[in-house]
Amino acid sequence: MPNPHGFTYTHHPATTTVTITHGTRPATTLRGPRATQFLAEVEKGDPQLVMARWTGNYKHGNERTARNHPRNRR
Repeated sequence: MPNPHGFTYTHHPATTTVTITHGTRPATTLRGPRATQFLAEVEKGDPQLVMARWTGNYKHGNERTARNHPRNRR
């Protein structure tokens, strides 16, 4: 599975708000302790994977089925 890409985030420290966008569209807004937790995770890991997970655009459940399909086996 290719890594997600195209996510960016904007941190507004005055209001403790983080806005995550995908392309030009806002995907989600995090406030308060959730924003703080998100920023800590972004610093530790791959930011694109973290943002994909926090927006819900990650692992929809069909990856194993697709991987085991005869067309995709190698």
